[in-house]
Amino acid sequence: MNFTITKSEIIFKGKVFDLQVDEIEYNSGNKSVRETAIHNGGAVVVALTKDYKIVFVNQFRYPLQKYLLELPAGKLNENEDPQTCALRELEEETGYRANKISKLGAIATTPGFCTEILHIYLAEELTAGKHNREEGEAGMEIHEFTLNEIDEKIKSGEIYDAKTLSGIMLAKLRLTNE
Repeated sequence: MNFTITKSEIIFKGKVFDLQVDEIEYNSGNKSVRETAIHNGGAVVVALTKDYKIVFVNQFRYPLQKYLLELPAGKLNENEDPQTCALRELEEETGYRANKISKLGAIATTPGFCTEILHIYLAEELTAGKHNREEGEAGMEIHEFTLNEIDEKIKSGEIYDAKTLSGIMLAKLRLTNE
């Protein structure tokens, strides 16, 4: 690193993330400020049905003020195991339970300003059940698509959520190698 942190302060503690502001000084003597969203991270689930469809949710996203087609996902509780989070979110949002789950990988969502790491899982051998959505997830719809249908929705711009694009790519890599 070519800098020293001269001051670091959490200026906002929120429900989803905290905001840390660091004052830094480069080795050259120049000074700068770095703002970082401190986030616990989360888990994303590529849930594969027995007929090789992938389960999606159509969810209202407040910051964008629109619905997005996404893979089921959720925020990690403090010190929570990502796989536990993945299983919880899958059931909470879709009602499905997975008898088999394996990690596909992880992504840094926005490393320019945020510490969020999302852990991506492949869930198989699904059993249908009842969802248990949070109040903010009212109106969420479940959809199931084949990989070809997903490819078309990505090409058309209907699916553009970053964690979903990453999850689909990681799942394709795993499934084509098995």
